[in-house]
Amino acid sequence: MPAPTRPSPPPLQVDTVRVVLTGTALWAIALVVLLLLGDRVDPVWTWTCVAGIVLPGLGLALMRWQGQR
Repeated sequence: MPAPTRPSPPPLQVDTVRVVLTGTALWAIALVVLLLLGDRVDPVWTWTCVAGIVLPGLGLALMRWQGQR
């Protein structure tokens, strides 16, 4: 394996909390839309949105507990 000719770029500084909260907000909007549609959609989509809201909350709590936030 040849050695790289250029050094690797530095890692990007990303506000992880903002990214996670934005994604969670999008899941919440999708949940509201699905609830407005009522019985016209499969319940698995509703539970997918619920998981998309709950799991990031657990992830943020874990990050805070580990001191990485």
